[in-house]
Amino acid sequence: MTFDDEKDYIMRIIKEVARVLFSLMLGKKYVAVEMEKDNGYEVSGKKLEDFLMMIDQGMINEAENQLLDNIDYSDKENVAAAVLFYQYLSEKSESFLTEHDFSKGEVLDGMNRLVQKAGYGDLLNIVEGLQVL
Repeated sequence: MTFDDEKDYIMRIIKEVARVLFSLMLGKKYVAVEMEKDNGYEVSGKKLEDFLMMIDQGMINEAENQLLDNIDYSDKENVAAAVLFYQYLSEKSESFLTEHDFSKGEVLDGMNRLVQKAGYGDLLNIVEGLQVL
């Protein structure tokens, strides 16, 4: 697997985890999770849009720390916002992430921690297994 293949693989996993999580949490079938920047999702009173603007400004670590420090893992809306955060982050180029001390691997690790803490522990392994087929 080349470096570019690995980045695409990570992005596909993130998108598939987002799709499956939304289906499980919200009880709806999602073909694709599409996101508008102004979607109304919040984490502890802070809009997802604000976190996404922080990402665009290169404040990735700060945005992730604030998001995870304030998230209520039992609140489906909070978890949905975090899923969209990581999906948005996964769509950034490797050069953008590297420039701001982040990587595609860290995006996948963040999504994995989110899935574990939200109570969907084996979801990532299942999705990764499906990607190999």
